[in-house]
Order: sequence, then C-alpha cells, then structure tokens
Amino acid sequence: MRRERGSALIEVTWLSILLLLPLLYIVLAVFAVQRTAYGVTAAAAAAGRAFTLAPDESSAPARGRGAAMLALADHGVDIGPEHVRFVCAPDPANCLAPGSVVTVLVDAAVDLPLMPDALGRSTPSISVDAEQRIPYGTFREDR
Repeated sequence: MRRERGSALIEVTWLSILLLLPLLYIVLAVFAVQRTAYGVTAAAAAAGRAFTLAPDESSAPARGRGAAMLALADHGVDIGPEHVRFVCAPDPANCLAPGSVVTVLVDAAVDLPLMPDALGRSTPSISVDAEQRIPYGTFREDR
C-alpha cells in the first residue's frame, strides 16, 4: 500500500492557481470595459449639454469636445477629441436653431489588459460607444 501523504495540498494549490488566474483576467477585462462604458456615456451627456449651452454656433463644437475630454479624464479614459462627433438635425448647418436636435457620438476602443508586446502592435480591443440626443428647444432663440 502506497502512501500519498501531503499531495492533496499541492494539487489543490495548483488547481486554485490554474482556475483563479483566468477568472482574475476576465474580471480585469470586464472592469476596464465597464469603466470605459461609463466614461463615454458621461462624455456624451456632458458634450451635448455644453454644445447646446454654447453662446454661438462657432464655439459649440470646441466647448462640447472640451466637456467630453474632461468627463473622459474623470473616468480614466484616454482618447483623442476626434472620437467625439456632433450631428445636427434637421439642418446640419444650423445646429443651434429652434427645434433642432444635436446628436453626440463618442466611441472608444478598450485594449485588453496585460497583453504582451510579443503578440504584435495591434492588441485585441473591445469597441465601446455612446450616443446622446439633446433637443435644442422649440422656444429658444436662434444663435
């Protein structure tokens, strides 16, 4: 009869490591995606509000992008201002007209955490985007 005293502890330790490491990685990836999702949602809302409260049509996009960048920085998301776009309806040339609706589109790519450089420069990423529609108001003055 062969005795295997102490081997159960080693087996449990290795199984714990093998099962917990992938679970930890999944949790880190989900947290990164969720942080970015909260950031782009807050950025779209802040950009839309800043855009519609601008004093004139020419300064509205800069104010909206500035508010979006500030909201993204609060959430730790680092993207460029080119990822924040404004679309106006019904007249794209006159966004701050009574009855118009400003749509703010913010998109970001979340790189998966802890990816080694040996896999190449383009690491796998998950795309996150947000859309916010802000009505300018029918009874406001044309700017």
